[in-house]
Amino acid sequence: MRPLEQLTRKNIWNLAPYSCARNEFSGANATVFLDANENPYGNPLNRYPDPLQQDLKKKIEQVKGIPADYTFVGNGSDEAIDLMYRCFCEPKADNVVAIEPTYGMYKVCADINDVEYRPVLLDETYQITAAKLLAACNKHTKVIWICSPNNPTGNDINREEIIKVLTGFDGLVVVDEAYSDFSRQRPLRFELPRYPNLVVLNTLSKAWASAAIRLGMAFASPQIIDIFNKVKYPYNINLLTQQQAIKVLSDPFEVDRWIQLIMQERSRMLEAFSLLPVCEKVYPTDANFFLAKVSDAQGIYDYLVKRGIIVRNRTRVQLCHNCLRITIGTRNENNELIGALRQMRVES
Repeated sequence: MRPLEQLTRKNIWNLAPYSCARNEFSGANATVFLDANENPYGNPLNRYPDPLQQDLKKKIEQVKGIPADYTFVGNGSDEAIDLMYRCFCEPKADNVVAIEPTYGMYKVCADINDVEYRPVLLDETYQITAAKLLAACNKHTKVIWICSPNNPTGNDINREEIIKVLTGFDGLVVVDEAYSDFSRQRPLRFELPRYPNLVVLNTLSKAWASAAIRLGMAFASPQIIDIFNKVKYPYNINLLTQQQAIKVLSDPFEVDRWIQLIMQERSRMLEAFSLLPVCEKVYPTDANFFLAKVSDAQGIYDYLVKRGIIVRNRTRVQLCHNCLRITIGTRNENNELIGALRQMRVES
């Protein structure tokens, strides 16, 4: 790995971050707060939240097994994705490499930050080799993006190939594990001490059933986390979100129960969907959704919309022609989808 100072944009490395009032305060027993120009009435929402989310990070450490100083908390994973560009990629000069197809925000953030985005196509089994990814890199490549389990394909990316990328690339490797709770593969976040160039993304939006609160996490070396904290907005996570996240993380056994229910339904849905006349192929999945090749993705999508059932049409995505991405819902929701598609044969 190149020294972090070389990977970081010079203006960011030299940045003197904004120091908010709550950052400067480190006392243990203060009761009078006259430092932040807040309204003294309306407790507790009159006060600014903890800018470094220390109580929340302690709870994340208990549940995720990652020390607090290895943890960044963002407004969804998208904030951490954007920060990778803002911290490490010089606009109009640097580039990033990513598997393709994958989560669309990697490219959107690259375009917003005016950074060249180099997609590398997966093979027919939706896998990639380290050699192909590394061949797309040059001296200006700062970041490689790998989503595993991948979106929209659903499958785990071969772990051995990811490790080869980590050891063969001298820049930063981001592994987005948003769907890792549904996979049997050991999360890569536990390997952070071995790979100083590894950044792992997590979220509460999927298994933790908290998409509405927009809470994402990035796990990386404390040196990388410090750079994120220099650049993020001072109070990026509001108090209500922090409180709700702590509440959700306090009941991991309920989340485990949800995951088991979803995985049971996933097995049932893969079999049921594969038997539909409109289905040509169901791809293996390690996530809470699956990708299916159908006879007419747009026509089926339009039909389902009229029935009040919304799935994701991915037919315009590379390697996903005539494919629908379908989230595993409740048993009743899944039955409604399968029933509607069985009926479609009769109505057509």
